[in-house]
Amino acid sequence: MSLVLQYAAMHISNSKVDCLGYAAAFLTTAAYVPQLVRVLRLRSARDISLPTFMMFALGVFFWLLYGLFTGSGPIIASNCVTLVLAISIVVLKLRYDRRAMEELKP
Repeated sequence: MSLVLQYAAMHISNSKVDCLGYAAAFLTTAAYVPQLVRVLRLRSARDISLPTFMMFALGVFFWLLYGLFTGSGPIIASNCVTLVLAISIVVLKLRYDRRAMEELKP
């Protein structure tokens, strides 16, 4: 299998590799849109793990820095958008949890 991948890598242009990167970036980034829409629609982020999303956002930020340092268009584009989505979910989690905590107070 690795010989097939090596052969393909030698014969695929950089623009086709970038297209593959942009397709992967679009799909992995778009995967967070339904979660954000759900949080907005329900006005609840109860099922969202704050530590997980904060770690995820930090990881995405590091990937963005990596993309900027290496000049990788697909990594830069996808992580810019993903970072906005992840931070939006974290902000909504903090906002809605605060409301929920206030509602629980006597």
